[in-house]
Amino acid sequence: MRTKPVFVTTIAAVLLVVGLVAPATATVQGPRLTVPAKALTSSLTCAGDLSGGLTPVLLVPGTTLTPGVNYSWNYEKVFTAQQRPWCAVTLPGHAMEDIQVAGEYVVHAIRAMHAKAGSRISVLGFSQGGMVPRWALKFWPDTRAMVDDLVTLDPSNHGTLDAYPACAAGCAPALWQQQTGSRFLAALNQGQETYAGISYTQIYTATDEVVVPNLPPAPSSALSTGPGAIANVLVQSICPVHLSEHLSMGTSDPVGYALAIDALSHAGPAKASRISRAVCGQVFFPGIDRAAYATNFTRVLRTAGQQLLLHRHVSQEPPLAPYAR
Repeated sequence: MRTKPVFVTTIAAVLLVVGLVAPATATVQGPRLTVPAKALTSSLTCAGDLSGGLTPVLLVPGTTLTPGVNYSWNYEKVFTAQQRPWCAVTLPGHAMEDIQVAGEYVVHAIRAMHAKAGSRISVLGFSQGGMVPRWALKFWPDTRAMVDDLVTLDPSNHGTLDAYPACAAGCAPALWQQQTGSRFLAALNQGQETYAGISYTQIYTATDEVVVPNLPPAPSSALSTGPGAIANVLVQSICPVHLSEHLSMGTSDPVGYALAIDALSHAGPAKASRISRAVCGQVFFPGIDRAAYATNFTRVLRTAGQQLLLHRHVSQEPPLAPYAR
């Protein structure tokens, strides 16, 4: 909740008038966006009043997916029922194209939501959608003051070994970039991984078959450096025999959802100690239509398979943008 005592709001207003704090509209920092403004604007869909009530959440989909396939039947539906405002950003080519370009879409989404909300926003992302916001935060510094929480589900923060066989005969640009040890990931993770003032919650499963390896002692999803508030939470640390594969983590997993809501509902990142162990007996998280689950999840599987098979393949990783070299 972002409601503050009246005297705090009053003091902030006075300081703003006398010029002691920055105005709500931050100075734009970072490289110029190369994506046409019309494309950036049309990529963002929002629901609810971003300027009132709960902190608005930006939803970023995973590789091969669109927001509609990834989130319309789960997080979007539940957030709407909670009267939690949200926006979803569509990344180019089902998030299969150059992730550096996808980062520009996230930069625009953060800036646009922050301007509408008049305060900090939160970001929830799955797989690549949990990693690419970090690219935005790293190379466009003005966005750091606009984000309160970055909550991620099986994020590919340090890549996956699975991308090597997938790219043996060529693959989509985003798959090259998510190979463990890619130039893209080296640039992303060089120096500090997190920034002060932002809470980072990485939620991951040891049984992830896509982001590999994603189990201790060095899970791909985990972050460890920088001054941000960091929580790396293995779902099996809450439910030891919990089995959850990659796509269910990003769409319906009850433990992942409980941790995500915990992070969004409290100051700082999620805490496993606040999660009721009753969640271990759930199959889906609350609000998901069980009768429609098979149809919705089959659509996720079908879309992912089609994109992996039919999306354009390239023979090498896209070159790093000059600003990232």
